[in-house]
Amino acid sequence: MLVPLIGSLVGTLLVSSAQAQTFPSPALPGTTSWDLKNFKSLVSFGNSYTDEGRLKYMEEHDGQLPPTGWIGPVRSDTNSGGQTWPRYVNYYTGAISYNYAVSGAVCSNKQVTRYYDKINGSYPDVEGYEIPAFIADKNFKGPNGAPILDIPAEETVYSMWIGTNDIGANAYLTDSQAPNLTLVDYLQCVYDQFDRLYAEGGRYFVLMNLIPLQLSPLYAPPDKGGIGKSVNMTETSYRMKEQVNLLNNNAKFQTPYESLLARRYPGAKWALFDMYSLITDIYVNPGAYLNGTAPLNVDSFVTANISMSPSDRDSYLWYDSLHPSEQTDRVIAREFVGVVRGGSKWATYW
Repeated sequence: MLVPLIGSLVGTLLVSSAQAQTFPSPALPGTTSWDLKNFKSLVSFGNSYTDEGRLKYMEEHDGQLPPTGWIGPVRSDTNSGGQTWPRYVNYYTGAISYNYAVSGAVCSNKQVTRYYDKINGSYPDVEGYEIPAFIADKNFKGPNGAPILDIPAEETVYSMWIGTNDIGANAYLTDSQAPNLTLVDYLQCVYDQFDRLYAEGGRYFVLMNLIPLQLSPLYAPPDKGGIGKSVNMTETSYRMKEQVNLLNNNAKFQTPYESLLARRYPGAKWALFDMYSLITDIYVNPGAYLNGTAPLNVDSFVTANISMSPSDRDSYLWYDSLHPSEQTDRVIAREFVGVVRGGSKWATYW
């Protein structure tokens, strides 16, 4: 088999060196693999790591979904404690940000369903809400008869950063997914959504992999600042680490397989943005990334100290027990710009 198999939640990723060598080598920076000439628009999908206000709209409108054609305002009250990374990409490049992410989202509610009482229903997912909302907007015309989305295929990048809720508590981590499903089904859902974006004309795709969730205060072991309430947080942390690494390694091989061997997306260009390595590097080398006025801190989080000044916040990797801080989001945005320029050390291109 060319694609590594995930046998079970705690299965072993089996990819021999001989098998790995059958994959075309990832393109090096400077080659023509990723040939985006002009970055005009970013269309982003995901969860609270990306959401700029869709869930808040639902909270403020008795659970109603934003209407077709809704372009949300710029908000500074996101889950980063400030503005989120796609907005900073907009500031750094001028690219238009079309953000369809929803806090709490999973890839598919058919796999994992989580109820949210403030909207009187399940969190909208990528499969059932985010992609359909994008397609509806893509076909929607404004008062002047022109499309409201400016997304030329050769100048638009589509990003997907999903999975934190899918593999977390009340989901795969706690064996709470729909019966008979495994992590294979979760990852397949991700590529199924890219199928739909490809069918709508998308040709430049950035898949952002899972961060090291075992380092977040919610899932870290107690000796690393973990605040989780599991009976055995050390065991929970290691299981989370296993899931994250299993999925990230599988995506590393499945993406070139689908793109280059299976020819699932003819003519499309891919970048796998290694969020795991980037966040790990911030954790290990905070002085290279964090710049607040408080001592640098990668174990605790901003909301643990409600009296913290805005300038102190930029010393923290985490805003709360699960979400990266606004400063971390600035770093993510800066590195995302490097990814779409085609020469990032955090990306592999096909």
